[in-house]
Amino acid sequence: MSRSTRALVASAALLVALPWIPGLDGDFSRSLLSQMGIAAIFAISYNLLLGQTGLLSFGHAVYFGLGGYAAIHLLRAVNGGLAIPIPFVPLAGALAGLAAGIIVGAVATRRAGTIFALITLGVGELVHAASLMLPAFFGGEEGVTASRTKAPHLFGLDFGSQVQVYYVIAFWLVVTALLALAFMRTPVGRLCNAVRDNPERVEFIGYNPQRVRFIVCSVAAMFAGLAGGLHAINYEIVTSEAVGAMRSGEVLLMVYIGGVHHFIGAILGAVAITWLQVSLSGYTTAWLLYLGVFFMGIILFAPGGLAQILTRHAALFRTRALPFVLRAYAFALPAAVLLVVGTATLIEIAYRLSTQPESGTRMKLFWIPMNAATPWPWLGAAAVAIIGFFLLRRATPRVRAAWELAGDEARIEAAHA
Repeated sequence: MSRSTRALVASAALLVALPWIPGLDGDFSRSLLSQMGIAAIFAISYNLLLGQTGLLSFGHAVYFGLGGYAAIHLLRAVNGGLAIPIPFVPLAGALAGLAAGIIVGAVATRRAGTIFALITLGVGELVHAASLMLPAFFGGEEGVTASRTKAPHLFGLDFGSQVQVYYVIAFWLVVTALLALAFMRTPVGRLCNAVRDNPERVEFIGYNPQRVRFIVCSVAAMFAGLAGGLHAINYEIVTSEAVGAMRSGEVLLMVYIGGVHHFIGAILGAVAITWLQVSLSGYTTAWLLYLGVFFMGIILFAPGGLAQILTRHAALFRTRALPFVLRAYAFALPAAVLLVVGTATLIEIAYRLSTQPESGTRMKLFWIPMNAATPWPWLGAAAVAIIGFFLLRRATPRVRAAWELAGDEARIEAAHA
């Protein structure tokens, strides 16, 4: 069995087992897993555009949203008696996304770079405005609703429970990943990186960069539409938010945070962003600020994203420098915790006073009661943050030296191999 086959079997087994793992076997956790699966398909589609072909799109939510609307209207027809099982309904979203990708791509892909980005931004704003102006199709501000339980049962399944919907999403996630990987191994797929890196040379050897961009845009739109169709099945409603700029911004964050040049990075970024959105929003109103800081940190200190971080640490296990790196991390971790806790406390106090004055000045943060109207919480949080900052500065050279040692060990082992 090849390495890729083993990875595929392991991934499929993990997806099957996830909703039954203790702690993930509740409705909330299964709903979160479903959201992660939809986001992963959406991020894979965007990775084909940005990561593989170098096309920065600010309107990728157009395909997601139109796919969602196509699927929800088909679901309404299914509720009316059309005999189509629920697992096939998202295919309407894929077809709608493909059609939109062909139309938009025929215009936008004539140019790359900034021009392509601005065209997609304009298309995104156009479709979002149309979603409020054409209520017959888009449903206005209330959106369009349907029921997934009023559909033909498949193998006795009514898809009323979240776990059944999760398995539908997991199935299409595996299909999307396989199709995307297969596409990248086709001649057109192999030209994507060449078009990204040097379109002039691609044209010089006899290929049309615009045609390659058009094909990739259409394929990416199809996968985005499939994600939108699954979104419609999962939530049983589609609103104008699905085609909004926020949705396009989210998928951009996912791909960059996960690793723009790594296929697995799209999935890692989708999982991370979805988890942060759900978990942080339940604890703080400043979750968007934390998300922005996290994104900036990845761009500044780990431009290869989470995928690069994982691959670099995985390589440590093949060297003798692993204990040195772990000891350096243990030395730096308390300082990083102090810096994060102090900074987060200052942010939470400021947000409480500026955005929730009706809640009063008394609050509890990190299990510590405090009164934001007094100077002591501010001074204490600032002191903790400053101490953490200076301790982290002292620990940074030690971490850097450990990684330099790991690099030397890796080069020595590669020379002896």
